Amino acid sequence: EVQLVESGGGSVQAGGSLRLSCTASEFIPGDPDMGWYRQAPGNECELVSDIDTKRGEYYADSVKGRFTISRDSAKNTVTLEMNNLLPEDSAVYYCVADLEGYSEGIPCLSPLLANYWGQGTLVTVLS
Repeated sequence: EVQLVESGGGSVQAGGSLRLSCTASEFIPGDPDMGWYRQAPGNECELVSDIDTKRGEYYADSVKGRFTISRDSAKNTVTLEMNNLLPEDSAVYYCVADLEGYSEGIPCLSPLLANYWGQGTLVTVLS
């Protein structure tokens, strides 16, 4: 069974940077898209960014210009560079692979959003 393992979360002052990395334990058949969801307490699960070898990259409006996603398919790795972090970026960030259609109101970790999920890594941005 494929497992996604995240690293790189933590606490940072507003305006700072963090890098999140995620590695799949094995090659995922079909080399599907990979990305990141996040969820803060009381908030909905939000698609932050994803990357597909054919479609390219997607970013939520709230992170455009600040976050950059990249992928190394040979290493089964996806990385999210987060710059100029804001307190509202604080959330649990989940690495995902093989995304389904995004719909609001569906909780994180649901297979309706993605077929593979990491365990989540906490990002806290201090004001």
